[in-house]
Amino acid sequence: MEFKGVMGGFYRISEWIMRLSVINVLWVICSIPVFLLMLVMLQAQDVNQFLSTLMLAAIVSPFTLFPATTAMFGVARKWLTGEEDAPLFKTFFRTYKENYVQSMLGGIIYVLIGAVLYTNFKFYGTQSSSLGILKFLVLSLTVVLTVSLFHFFSIIVHLHMKLLQIIKNSVLISIGNPIRSIFILVANGAILYFSFFQFTFLIPFFMGSLIAVVSFWNFHFIFVKIQEKQQKWAEEEAEASQQDSEDESGASEDQAALREANNPDAAGKPNEKEDPRP
Repeated sequence: MEFKGVMGGFYRISEWIMRLSVINVLWVICSIPVFLLMLVMLQAQDVNQFLSTLMLAAIVSPFTLFPATTAMFGVARKWLTGEEDAPLFKTFFRTYKENYVQSMLGGIIYVLIGAVLYTNFKFYGTQSSSLGILKFLVLSLTVVLTVSLFHFFSIIVHLHMKLLQIIKNSVLISIGNPIRSIFILVANGAILYFSFFQFTFLIPFFMGSLIAVVSFWNFHFIFVKIQEKQQKWAEEEAEASQQDSEDESGASEDQAALREANNPDAAGKPNEKEDPRP
């Protein structure tokens, strides 16, 4: 039964609320160790306890949070590419299973890079000399790494690539599209802020799924633009190649005509039947 008008609008809204909440709950369940550690972090008594819990959560996240986030992005991809009625549970767990290894290995790489950047930021932050300026470079690299992480999940569910290619393209897209990178930081930052400090009920029901939808929509916009540019370049190359072929063909015809004009035998003999002499 299909509703129309105002009732149809309410029905569509309630349907999307259900979809987002179901996927978010699945994401939380599959990442439960990380979320339990996050609760411990929020109740930390001092900085050392907070950092030690954060370190433990970072160690666990490649094996739980990263594969679950990939699965959530896989469902968001279905929604944003025209498959709104894709089965939620089946799509989620199939994506989770198919991309578990790449997600886990990618998570390990991102966690290691993040640990290196954090260590360097702490070190350069304590320097009062010109080396202290390098902390801003480390901070810039951290921003790029954060944006590339969202693209990492989008690429892994949308394209078939090797792991290092996925990470490389994630970074290149982040650097090559600064406006979009700023947008994704502001949008997802707003979602995180409202989830943690304003409406905490968003964390178990909508926070992750909203981030997945916003991030994949942003990536898909960039991806379509890249495809259009590549298609335009291919058409221009085809036209240039065709023009070169025509020029070569015309040159060959001119050369043949020149050879014929310079060949005395090619001037032709008089037709005996049309000779006017008796």
